[in-house]
Amino acid sequence: MKVLVTGANGFLGSWLTRELVNQGLDVYALVRPKSDISELNGVNCKYLHGDVTDVHSLLEAFKGIDTVFHLAGVIAYKKSDRALMEKVNVGGTQNVVEVCREHGVRRLVYLSSVVAIGAGYTPGEIMNENSEFNIHDLDLGYFETKHKAEQIVKEACNRGEIDAVMLNPSTIYGSGDAKKGSRKMQIKVAQGKLKFYTSGGVNVVAVEDVVQGIISAWKQGRTGERYILSGENLLIKDLFRMIADEAGVKPPSKQLPDKLLHVVGAVGDTMEKMGMKGPLSRENAWTATMYHWFDSTKAQKELDFHPRPAKEAIHNSVQWMKDHGLLS
Repeated sequence: MKVLVTGANGFLGSWLTRELVNQGLDVYALVRPKSDISELNGVNCKYLHGDVTDVHSLLEAFKGIDTVFHLAGVIAYKKSDRALMEKVNVGGTQNVVEVCREHGVRRLVYLSSVVAIGAGYTPGEIMNENSEFNIHDLDLGYFETKHKAEQIVKEACNRGEIDAVMLNPSTIYGSGDAKKGSRKMQIKVAQGKLKFYTSGGVNVVAVEDVVQGIISAWKQGRTGERYILSGENLLIKDLFRMIADEAGVKPPSKQLPDKLLHVVGAVGDTMEKMGMKGPLSRENAWTATMYHWFDSTKAQKELDFHPRPAKEAIHNSVQWMKDHGLLS
């Protein structure tokens, strides 16, 4: 059986591609011609050159493919990256859907994100698949583009044009996650160099469990349904403490006031408009102070999804940092 993975050379994509190969499938990795494919070293997959923003490359790549796992996307929190996220996250997903329909691809597995569901302003808000997207007024680029992309997949399913299932993983931890650009803060915590933490919360899930959830959803997920693949809900303070404990360093001890973060974020946006690099953006500030807490009961019931404790995923993440000299 021929399956294709977009975003195969990323952190989650490489883990998924490796597992699909291990299951004996004929796996094609869609990568751009100049992409870094080091994450796929030793993985016996075939490479196809293409780009989700180039529909013609997809028309060629998707020929004869049974299932497409669409993981390619852009994660960013600056206004200057909004156009790129619209192009890749929204336009790229539209292209994938259209070509799946054109070629009669049997199933599309779309990797969305919990950001497409929204976020809470208080610890009491734990979101599930039926939660209303409640943060349109903040106009956060990554959240908005992933939400729009998921709607494209959902509406195509509703029209009977494709057979797709949508997955919403939370924040994924595991061996190799430190390579992600979004993990600079966690590396600083593990090095004992970060002194501050923010309010807000995050949900931690192990990469191995997300991969299992993806494959289970491919095989038994209901058409047109979304499934949250989340693990343990943690305060940012407790997440940083767990990372520091694993690394054997002191955890950040002072909480930054929300108001200060939002002021710094606004200053950062102004600096960016002037062509300078700011300390953080308004979008960073909101993301750091909201509660990204989720409930995976639906996936547990329908996909036999059983996430391990956050401590284990964080241990694997920090151990990889140690093994690769990031903490010395």
